[in-house]
Amino acid sequence: MSIFISVASYRDPSLWPTVADALAQAAQPSKLHFGVVDQSSEACEPPVELVKQAGSVRYLHLHHRFSRGPCWARSIAASYCQEERYFLQIDSHMLFDRHWDRLLVEQLEALSARNPRAIISTYPSPYEMIDGQPVRKPFTGHALVLEPRPGTTLGEESPVLPFQSRPVRTRQAIPGFHVGAGCLFTRSAFIAEVPYDPWVYFHGEEQNLAVRAWTRGWDIHHVPDMPIYHLYHAGNGRAVHWAEGDDQSRPVRWWELERNSKARMRALLYHGADLGTYGLGSARSLAEFAEFSGIDYVNRTCKAVN
Repeated sequence: MSIFISVASYRDPSLWPTVADALAQAAQPSKLHFGVVDQSSEACEPPVELVKQAGSVRYLHLHHRFSRGPCWARSIAASYCQEERYFLQIDSHMLFDRHWDRLLVEQLEALSARNPRAIISTYPSPYEMIDGQPVRKPFTGHALVLEPRPGTTLGEESPVLPFQSRPVRTRQAIPGFHVGAGCLFTRSAFIAEVPYDPWVYFHGEEQNLAVRAWTRGWDIHHVPDMPIYHLYHAGNGRAVHWAEGDDQSRPVRWWELERNSKARMRALLYHGADLGTYGLGSARSLAEFAEFSGIDYVNRTCKAVN
């Protein structure tokens, strides 16, 4: 049941507490192998007690001044995967339920009976820091379904859409067409077939990954009671890549990366450009994706699909 866990961290004090909780709550911590890209001013090597518990911790420190954004860092983190059977991508500020690893493997294997190219993903339930302690806020008995926010449209300048999670009471997995980049579980074959595009900056990251996966025949699922929790931005003061104080000393500014990323997204979703391994698949078409999701990149329309 070996699981590779990709963690791209940007100046995040929650990095090692996240790894610690993943290990503490796991059914088989020795089967967990971490690939950590730590973008910070100084290296903070993994604590010895965590290294002893995990199967391995593959750690790389990069000064945040030279960072080129979240997707670039995730592409590096994923490259540390070796022969692990499963792949989990998370953010560096997460919590886990007891035996989360066993639960996810069992759910993925059940879904794989219909299609071995199965993905479990969502924007997970939140946790909050209250009086210095993490408190989970689960949507018990619900799957968090990802969908475009109402009233959003596809623009000519950029195909990027804002998405939200909608709780749906269910006992079964719900088919989806979008992924949460900070909570994605599948087989490790995924990162060979759908490698992270390091030329995408941040906005559109999840659309890029979801459409490329779906057109290659991967099925996305939102499962009830996802056993992972996320610390969202509100009130935690976490550093972001595009903050002026960090960005002004960089050789390449964030808005340059964002401009190039928008062009990359237009090439992929609007113009059908040949982007090689970072392009669309041939198992399903964009027209089929539009019928399934309601997002029609060819005709620049977006409608809700129930």
